[in-house]
Amino acid sequence: MSNSIPTRTLNDGLTIPSIGFGTANIKGTAGVNTIASAIDVGYRLIDSAFNYENEGAVGEAIRRSAVPREQLRITSKLPGRHHSYHKAVKTIQESLLRAGLDYYDLYLIHWPNPKQELFVEAWQALVDAQKWGLIRSIGVSNFLPEHLERIIQETGVTPSINQVELHPYFSQETQRSFDQEHGIVTESWSPLGRASHVLENKEIQTIAHSHQKSIPQIILRWHIQLGALPLPKASTADRQLENLSVFDFSLTNEEMQTISQLTRSDGRIHDQDPATYEEF
Repeated sequence: MSNSIPTRTLNDGLTIPSIGFGTANIKGTAGVNTIASAIDVGYRLIDSAFNYENEGAVGEAIRRSAVPREQLRITSKLPGRHHSYHKAVKTIQESLLRAGLDYYDLYLIHWPNPKQELFVEAWQALVDAQKWGLIRSIGVSNFLPEHLERIIQETGVTPSINQVELHPYFSQETQRSFDQEHGIVTESWSPLGRASHVLENKEIQTIAHSHQKSIPQIILRWHIQLGALPLPKASTADRQLENLSVFDFSLTNEEMQTISQLTRSDGRIHDQDPATYEEF
């Protein structure tokens, strides 16, 4: 399956798959098994974070896998409480030790935490860690245009990725346009939104029926055609494979528009506006 997944080249030259595997709340021994299963069915981009407390589980899944390390793209993220430069450097090192890895393919600042006024320091730490060979590609998560403009202006380095909440009820058109204009790939966390709500949507059900696909497959295909890179989660091999099988069909322009029109100004899953939200 992995051979049939298109790849994308980031602005710093790193090539990554067009879909990845999300691991929030996936940890412990069960988490190792779930992540190992995802790799077995074909995922090559695995997303994690320091605050997910599962970097060790990701590392163990990699060691159990027969897939060579160089074929995988492993991501982790810096927590808000470690934004100061020296704390950020130590946290990146700790992330590697937890996972038992020599390098991360991608490392992101998890949230800007604008009230703390330290995200530029954190970004400089990532820039330096990349120079030292600890990270292959550096990016951010949940950054608004004003946050991105500031780190680019003050360091001269543009993130390769901006991972944001993105799903049919919160389509992030403005943010996606900004990212695209600056050569930043938009990744989608919680790409299915509130799954129970989405699964009940009649318009998406109609589109799914016409393509003989599941509703999650239709939504993930919507992400792909938007130019975003979705990071779905799934605990079973069957569902993992289903979520990965979205490259053998296309949505029409009308179908894309139908799904995009579901967006809402209050569509966030939680009250986590990056302009004010603080993550520690």
